[in-house]
Amino acid sequence: MSDRSKGVFPKVNGFEPVYTTDCGRAYCADSRDFLAALPDTSVNLVITSPPFALRRKKSYGNVSAAEYVDWFWPFAEQIRRVLKRDGSFVLDIGGSWNKGEPTRSLYHFELLLKLCGDKGQFKLAQEFYWYNRAKMPAPAEWVTVRRVRVKDSVQPIWWLSKTARPKANNRWVLTPYKDSMKDLLVNGYNAGLRPSGHIVSEKWGRDQGGAIPPNIIEASNTRSHDPYIKACRQHGLEVHPARFSERVPEFFIKFLTRAGNLVVDPFAGSNMVGQVAERLGRRWIAVEIKREYVLGSSFRFGGV
Repeated sequence: MSDRSKGVFPKVNGFEPVYTTDCGRAYCADSRDFLAALPDTSVNLVITSPPFALRRKKSYGNVSAAEYVDWFWPFAEQIRRVLKRDGSFVLDIGGSWNKGEPTRSLYHFELLLKLCGDKGQFKLAQEFYWYNRAKMPAPAEWVTVRRVRVKDSVQPIWWLSKTARPKANNRWVLTPYKDSMKDLLVNGYNAGLRPSGHIVSEKWGRDQGGAIPPNIIEASNTRSHDPYIKACRQHGLEVHPARFSERVPEFFIKFLTRAGNLVVDPFAGSNMVGQVAERLGRRWIAVEIKREYVLGSSFRFGGV
């Protein structure tokens, strides 16, 4: 049986899942140890949102900006090792503010330079931005009190790879054409040179099945009626306060993997990545160090 077959997973000696599904395995573990137990080149996609270097400590744990690059580096080394040659590493890594002043920390850019610099582990395939129009206006001191800054509504997502040509196909994430584009397909383009210098050819009039999406993903994670939240509260479990929006992992899983591929989230939190991967027919492994969060995440799958 192929390792791409449904239900077949790499051997991970010394670890037992807290729960399993048709397509996935959820573990409670330190992901540095867990990743070290995974075989080389066994994973198609690592997608994760680790704790950010925020000024205020969160219940799920986070380190300071000054410590962040050194803290994250051991994870990065293992992630590169377990990725297949054409695999990808998608890192959602929000920024932070410097203490006591309305200026931004550069820690996430320092991490990117470390990851992709001359001695880095990865190539930067492309940067994306998660736009959340419903974000709270923070930090309050500078945005709503002194009013010298505007609210943050985007955070960067780095798409990293081991090689210059990771597996990806934007045909897998096409979006429906807008009415204006449909009209152009029917009535035709005025081909030729544009003032911008671009040349519009006759090929632009072909129906490609949909529009190529931009590198901005608009999504919010404010749904208070989420069944996961309701179930956690009913069972007295803490709700993870920094949950992935479903649209973020959905886009990258569709864009960078095919059915049966293996997706790993080493900072799984409420395991939205696993939920999306299950729905899309990808094998998944979720690793979360806090057992209460692992138990709560099982409600995404009916409390298995």
